[in-house]
Amino acid sequence: MAKETYSAGGVVLDLHGRVLVVNQHGNSWSLPKGHIESQENAMMAAKREIYEETGIQDLTFVRELGAYQRYRIAPDGGEDPSEFKNITMFLFKTNQEFLKPIDPENPEARWIEKELAADLLTHPKDREFFLKVMDLI
Repeated sequence: MAKETYSAGGVVLDLHGRVLVVNQHGNSWSLPKGHIESQENAMMAAKREIYEETGIQDLTFVRELGAYQRYRIAPDGGEDPSEFKNITMFLFKTNQEFLKPIDPENPEARWIEKELAADLLTHPKDREFFLKVMDLI
């Protein structure tokens, strides 16, 4: 049976309207997000994860984008049914452009044109969520 976890993250836009994406474990692309730790709420976790995965600290909250659920990404890029994630996402803007990931498990972050971001996202549920909220960003 899958372990149920709670995560939070964000769609982060730069001054040019580009979207921030992160490489996880060198084998998949995602929006920056991660587990909500004890003593954190979803907003705190989202900001911490964005910082750890991208180096971006200067975030301006725009709106909550909602939540979705999915299994974690397996090392081969498929689904790992051992963990079922409940993911809350927020929309942020930033004037920071320089990316410097802190988390060694997320070795690369990049800015990508909004229209191309969905095609880069590895997990179909991440892609589906992004396409659903695209009109809000």
